[in-house]
Amino acid sequence: MIGIVGGTVLLIGIALIVLPGPAVIVIPMGLAILATEFEWAHRLKLRFHHKFELWRQQYREKKAARAEAKRAAAVRRAAQP
Repeated sequence: MIGIVGGTVLLIGIALIVLPGPAVIVIPMGLAILATEFEWAHRLKLRFHHKFELWRQQYREKKAARAEAKRAAAVRRAAQP
């Protein structure tokens, strides 16, 4: 029963990639449901989680670098006579 529910949610999430909808939310939900029953789904969920964490870390680093560049530019402008 868990396989059917998880598979259905996962397939809906895959369909939402091309259809308007929150595929980014539904696909991990389907994998989480399947991961309670199947080891392959658990490994796939962990891999997606790891990739997401790497992406989030890179995003935060780029955001911090942009903010620092803006601060430095503001200081340079303020220092000019």
